[in-house]
Amino acid sequence: MIPWLRTGGFPPVDTALPDPNGLLAAGGDLSAERLLAAYRQGIFPWYGTGQPILWWSPDPRMVLFVDEFVVPRSLRKVVAQRRFDIRVDSAFGRVIEGCAEPRTDDGGTWITPAMVEAYCELHRLGHAHSVEAWRGDALVGGLYGVVIGRMFFGESMFTRAPNASKVALVHLIDLLKRRAMPLIDCQQQTEHLARFGARPIPRREFAEEVARLVNSAQPAEPWNQAPPGEADRP
Repeated sequence: MIPWLRTGGFPPVDTALPDPNGLLAAGGDLSAERLLAAYRQGIFPWYGTGQPILWWSPDPRMVLFVDEFVVPRSLRKVVAQRRFDIRVDSAFGRVIEGCAEPRTDDGGTWITPAMVEAYCELHRLGHAHSVEAWRGDALVGGLYGVVIGRMFFGESMFTRAPNASKVALVHLIDLLKRRAMPLIDCQQQTEHLARFGARPIPRREFAEEVARLVNSAQPAEPWNQAPPGEADRP
């Protein structure tokens, strides 16, 4: 059994179920206050249409240390060719809608309309950001995530052109390096992210990293303001 959230906080993450791995609680809401409280404890929502809101804290946790990021040689060539115009926070709503597009034959998606609305509100409050790949006026790929302090919690990415989301990820890494943000939460273990250097770490270690980084002050400049240098050349 898992607790049903009504009011108050989350249960300790070490009480999450081992099967399914990391299921911690159900219910509650997707208010900005609750979402930020969840991320500060290394908890994230993930559920499907018709389900209650489900909250997760898997063990181990897939993460990508920025200094361990691996760029395959083929992707380096694509980045050098400058096939895409990379922008930050110019179309957050369109990015999350792109990520919400069904990718399976059953037409399902875990990014429900309520999730879209909730994360757009986090964006309006300055806590959620997007990195986008454009070709002219066409948005062809991108990613988004939540930022608290110096911690980046990756949420999802999408692509409508070969390598578009991968190039956006390369630029995100460059941006995080310049902002002294050392870690990306990848949430779930996937072979795709492992190719870029992501790896699982114990939940306890992840929780310690999160506690340290969310309480660190992030740079004062706007997220979409490129630091000195050539931001379009990771």
